[in-house]
Amino acid sequence: MGSDHYFSASPRSDSNTRTIRVRLAGRDVELVTAGGVFSPEHLDQGTRILLETVVPPPSSGHLLDLGAGWGPIALSLALQAPDATVWAVDVNERALELTRTNAARLGLVNVNAVLPGDVPDDVRFGTIWSNPPIRVGKQELHAMLGRWLPRLDADTVAWLVVAKHLGAESLQRWLADELALKVERAANSKGFRVLAARRAPANA
Repeated sequence: MGSDHYFSASPRSDSNTRTIRVRLAGRDVELVTAGGVFSPEHLDQGTRILLETVVPPPSSGHLLDLGAGWGPIALSLALQAPDATVWAVDVNERALELTRTNAARLGLVNVNAVLPGDVPDDVRFGTIWSNPPIRVGKQELHAMLGRWLPRLDADTVAWLVVAKHLGAESLQRWLADELALKVERAANSKGFRVLAARRAPANA
């Protein structure tokens, strides 16, 4: 297997930029994608199921898309919560540039597409929506989720979509055992599971 993946920092493959039409937050929109990022041809099935399952985000505060790709989750958050600050986090520079481009195409000024280290340490999130990069491997995945999910505000929810055959059940157990989150299966559809992971209330 080569070293150039959608989770590479600087993909070496040709960008081969293209425009696709997708439906986000009840709107049909045209967005730009490119090679070297996750699912450049279309809105992937897992993300589609996640967006069909989540409850509306908080209308203000800080919201996180972890593993933003070309931006469908972050853009959906921003469209639904124009007064919130949306953080679209990815290690892939090409993905971040696409997210910025697509936010500009939609006239969204509340999206910050940034590398993980560019999010201020004191920011806490009113929700996290993520189609996490399972293929980075379990150790990297656990490190990533262990870094970001504890930054949820109290009594708030992280929504994660995971393919069943790529370890959805074991991830659910890990979230409960290692991060002390209350995890529910919010949806099962077409080989994917949506997990809703909640922090305990502050006074619990």
